[in-house]
Amino acid sequence: MGFPQVRPRRTRATAAWRQLVRETHLLSDALIYPLFVVPGRGVRRPVESMPGICQLSVDEAVKEAQAVQAARVRTVLLFAAPARKDAQASDALDPQGLAAQAIRALKAACPELMLWADVCLCGATDHGHCGHVTPGGTIDNDSSLATLAQVALNYARAGADAVAPSDMMDGRVGALRALLDREGHANTPLIAYAAKYASAFYGPFREAAESAPAFGDRRSYQLDPANAREALREVLLDVEEGADLVMVKPAGPYLDIIRQVRDAVRVPVVAYQVSGEYSLIKAAAARGWIEERAAVLETLTGIRRAGADLIISYFAPEAARWLAA
Repeated sequence: MGFPQVRPRRTRATAAWRQLVRETHLLSDALIYPLFVVPGRGVRRPVESMPGICQLSVDEAVKEAQAVQAARVRTVLLFAAPARKDAQASDALDPQGLAAQAIRALKAACPELMLWADVCLCGATDHGHCGHVTPGGTIDNDSSLATLAQVALNYARAGADAVAPSDMMDGRVGALRALLDREGHANTPLIAYAAKYASAFYGPFREAAESAPAFGDRRSYQLDPANAREALREVLLDVEEGADLVMVKPAGPYLDIIRQVRDAVRVPVVAYQVSGEYSLIKAAAARGWIEERAAVLETLTGIRRAGADLIISYFAPEAARWLAA
């Protein structure tokens, strides 16, 4: 036949053609930026393992939220690292605790910015685990549910636009939904960390959130990285219990899970590009081994292509500025 008659390169020849036939679009509206709040005033403490990310006092978090909003990122995800840590996670339950203070301040300063509040016990406990610890050192699932639900209610009352349980206790979505509905917060969306893996990519986050476990690890409640069917089971259970959105965490090593979840559910799917993914790109870019902007946009596009409707990323403000350029 001579030279091929099928020439897929025809629609790749120019930037205009490539943009016209692009299948996956990355928009700043789909990006969510995590914020780490700590006690004090005027605190902007760099996280050593996450270049460009800081622990922020509430007043500095307000400034950061305003800058994020100016970059056209519409949503932030709040983590609190209070000074008061005890076995009961008292600060997370306290209407005057650090997280509740931050929620009120952020919503007062940026009422149009969506604020998701992470719900877990790890950052407010002295043992650093996501649920209550028994005298024998195991994580007690059922007693943890009531506390997690009360934390979610505290954050909803403070003004959070959504609550996001990240603990991976069995039944926690149903427990949170029941209490929120009973206490007048039926309209508060619930974003479930539904497929959260026991990943090696969380290390830098634990520095930022001050949430490393004091003993053991979290493999008894987070997912085994080898398992896909179990992840789908967790996701479907969370949807059945009332989750409005479901999350896969981490994102990059679990693109296949994102795709399977997207195909299995009809609620929005969130993917979390976690701290280790961020730090790997930052470290390689700092050494000149990769071009940061290209690598960031490629990884975020890949997460979207896999099926994520929304992406939590520490690159969110910078990526939004690049997309607007």
